[in-house]
Amino acid sequence: MTPPASGKASAVDTLGGGPRRRRPRVGRRGRAAPLPLLVPALIGLVFLVLPLVALLIRAPWHSMPDLLTSTEVWQALRLSLVCATAATAVSLVLGVPLAWLLARVEFPGRGLVRALVTLPLVLPPVVGGVALLMALGRNGVVGKWLDSWFGVTLPFTTTGVVIAEAFVAMPFLVISVEGTLRAADPRYEEAATTLGASRFTAFRRVTLPLIAPGIAAGAVLAWARALGEFGATITFAGNFPGRTQTMPLAVYLALQNDPEAAIALSLVLLAVSIAVLAGLRDRWMTTR
Repeated sequence: MTPPASGKASAVDTLGGGPRRRRPRVGRRGRAAPLPLLVPALIGLVFLVLPLVALLIRAPWHSMPDLLTSTEVWQALRLSLVCATAATAVSLVLGVPLAWLLARVEFPGRGLVRALVTLPLVLPPVVGGVALLMALGRNGVVGKWLDSWFGVTLPFTTTGVVIAEAFVAMPFLVISVEGTLRAADPRYEEAATTLGASRFTAFRRVTLPLIAPGIAAGAVLAWARALGEFGATITFAGNFPGRTQTMPLAVYLALQNDPEAAIALSLVLLAVSIAVLAGLRDRWMTTR
């Protein structure tokens, strides 16, 4: 039997009557964008980037060190970081089980529950703050009992900031984790329960490691959303320096009295947001 001319030809190719022709790969990066799509895309890019560029152009770079080293700025920054982290922790403790319930358990009204969970995404934050006051204020539906029974007052406190931020940030985590759970294969959990593990043990030992990237991505998004929250915070927790005044509230207050300080604070929030989104994209949102 005469050996094939090329030593790289496989046995399948030889039995099939010779080397098979491979389809040429079409490079995606080399395709030219059509003009009707390119023009609005560029306009949209300019629309989104221009305000950020203007912020950099108008920034008082010469007085930036003095503005950023003031006591008020560091108080607001520290409070923002602490409250955003605490709100993210609350979102993790409550949001991950809620996402699992929506993704894995069939029950009547699940669509309505999902709509209510995602409602804070489209609800104006100020309306969310008013709703929190009606629920947890001193005369609220639940708040009056907290005040009379335990002496606990939540509005206009640092705890109120955490609650307001968790209210608007938790839906981001729930959506991310629920999507990851729906994409994960439930047969791993079923196999664990078949081998004798309880459903909670299967969730803790099998499901959590499987959906860890989705949880991490949702936590980062929730943290970034909590860091930038304004409307619900100022409505439910007020604007008291050192106690409830976060960075967005400090920017709003400085804009009325000292525009340069407002720009400096805005740049700090911009830098933090860019760092968070860059890290999120590199670790959990990169497509291959």
